[in-house]
Amino acid sequence: MSSIPTATRRRVLQALGVGTAAIAGCAGAPGAQTEQPTERTTPQEPSMNPAKQTDVDRIAADPTDIPAPIERSTPKTVSVEMTTKEQVAEVEPGVTYTYMTFDGQIPGPMIRVRRGDTVELTITNEEGNSMPHNVDLHAVRGPGGGAEASMVTPGQTKTFRFKATYPGSFIYHCAVPNLDMHISSGMFGMILVEPKDGLPEVDHEFYFGQHELYTKGEAGEEGHHDFDVESMQAEEPTYVLMNGEKYAITPDGYGVPSMQTGETARVYFAVGGPNLDSSFHPIGSVWDEVWPQGAVASDPHRFVQTTPVKPGSTVVATLHAEVPGPIKLVDHALSRVARKGMMAVINREGEPNHDVFQPEV
Repeated sequence: MSSIPTATRRRVLQALGVGTAAIAGCAGAPGAQTEQPTERTTPQEPSMNPAKQTDVDRIAADPTDIPAPIERSTPKTVSVEMTTKEQVAEVEPGVTYTYMTFDGQIPGPMIRVRRGDTVELTITNEEGNSMPHNVDLHAVRGPGGGAEASMVTPGQTKTFRFKATYPGSFIYHCAVPNLDMHISSGMFGMILVEPKDGLPEVDHEFYFGQHELYTKGEAGEEGHHDFDVESMQAEEPTYVLMNGEKYAITPDGYGVPSMQTGETARVYFAVGGPNLDSSFHPIGSVWDEVWPQGAVASDPHRFVQTTPVKPGSTVVATLHAEVPGPIKLVDHALSRVARKGMMAVINREGEPNHDVFQPEV
């Protein structure tokens, strides 16, 4: 399985703000030019607090950090431990936010089990946190998807069990009374329940998650951004993010996963929301197979350009590499790409295939 380079993220001061239309493969679109600053004649108070010192350098999950496919043919008890963390990190260079996470990453760790397994889940609310947390898993038949059994205050740990009785990829998320704020701040992830016969073999698997962030500042406005309930109620996000940070999984971010021409990949994609649908599209390819809603027990859709994914849901999709070059994973509500940070990249490496694509004739 490919891995993203571990080098420190290259901080791009303008955060890809110039020519953003070209990032989405839409060069020449209007609005890509930069505006000249206007002279102020009277002093202005800054609208943001100064940026806070970060607790971590990175909040974005590595899309290649996925549990291995399950090869056993009998059920077992699988122990899962997760810790809820409240941490200051950068959304983009110069912009900080106090995220809420499972295990310090967005999306939270992928949980992978087999249909018929028993899951013993232990959740700890890290001491020093300011709020209670819990976890609601859509793979659970039980009150609140486990939310009631897993409610933990700072410093507290709880354990509960459930049986994975149906296959598919399912979201999990924090479900305290102000759950929309917690999900927006990063508290969501995916649990994959493989069918008893497993999933078809592929060369690579990648894991991504989308959510929107609502703050009192404008996108790119330097300083520390506080959460804004009013903009959340209006469903007008400051950022729409892939893996928790603006353009995190790109060549100018932490680097990108890669695959060779001739290889196949399966993409797991979770939408935390809390409010917006995603129109999930691979620029430079199509989805060879799509299992809407993560329903891997159903027949897939074939050769899909853009697949809708509701907040609180997932999709499983495959693609293959015929030619070299980037595949840009976007929400095809493209202002979210150009203005709000919603994009990741998978790179294809190998020799050109002029039978499929010839850039110069």
